[in-house]
Amino acid sequence: MLKSRRNLLSAVVIGLIASAVAMPSFAAEKKLTLGFAQVGAESEWRTANTTSIKEAAKAAGIELKFSDAQQKQENQIKAIRSFIAQKVDVIGFAPVVTTGWDTVLKEAKAAKIPVILTDRSIETKDDSLYVTMIGSDFTEEGRKAGQWLLDNYKAQGDVNIVELQGTVGSAPAIERQKGFMEVIKANPKFKVTRSQTGDFTRAKGKEVMEAFLKADPNINVLFAHNDDMAIGAIQAIEAAGKKPGKDIIIVSVDAVKGAFEAMMAGKLNVTVECNPQLGPQLMDIVKQVKAGKQLPKRINTKEGIFPMETAAKEFPNRKY
Repeated sequence: MLKSRRNLLSAVVIGLIASAVAMPSFAAEKKLTLGFAQVGAESEWRTANTTSIKEAAKAAGIELKFSDAQQKQENQIKAIRSFIAQKVDVIGFAPVVTTGWDTVLKEAKAAKIPVILTDRSIETKDDSLYVTMIGSDFTEEGRKAGQWLLDNYKAQGDVNIVELQGTVGSAPAIERQKGFMEVIKANPKFKVTRSQTGDFTRAKGKEVMEAFLKADPNINVLFAHNDDMAIGAIQAIEAAGKKPGKDIIIVSVDAVKGAFEAMMAGKLNVTVECNPQLGPQLMDIVKQVKAGKQLPKRINTKEGIFPMETAAKEFPNRKY
């Protein structure tokens, strides 16, 4: 009897030791994995967005598999398929353009991997292909830019506006233009005379602005869909012998540090905020999705607008 009790006690002890040894590996297996396909590194904004996502994943204890698409949709699609093959827990991506995602997202759905959109939306007839989209209201950003212009530019005659669009087919390019046009149509003196993509890059913004200036010496206003293009355009304006911020009023979007530096130098008039620091919010949503919580289809970030006069005071507070 005593022997059998000893054997039973030994078995219990061995079982407890085995459980203790197994626990760390079990915990490691349960660590969430997020596959994230980023647009690229086309701007200060995007670099800050990537940093936010990487730092937030580390802080949240989420394993991040990160891919840079270099602004090509085909690269993002390949990355998403790779994440599906690797059986990640959640897929996140900032879509390069709005259309052409249904096939690969159906593959993710078939694999029962939830998808979260960040920063940019997509066009699809089946919104069950993604759980939620977190980011900015780009249409509202365009409205804010247009309203600032109407409120602050005292027009004597026609106001000739040139527009530097973002990447063709991308949600911010489509929606910022829509919001801006929606507001300025209230005053027929304000007219967009030229509009072309600068692909969200500083170099392309400079190149397109050079072409605008050669084609039309009477430009009054530049509306740039992001600060990097605006900064490139400032270089072109100065090279043409004009004063940015005075001879040509410049309105842009993002509110990155480079824009605040340009405003403090008197070369950029206003920037509408588009907050890139979506990382902590994304990681929180990843955990909620895996816990089976119901989420709204769209979660907007809160953002402001910064005219030149506030730049020096606000600049020390900027984190990107």
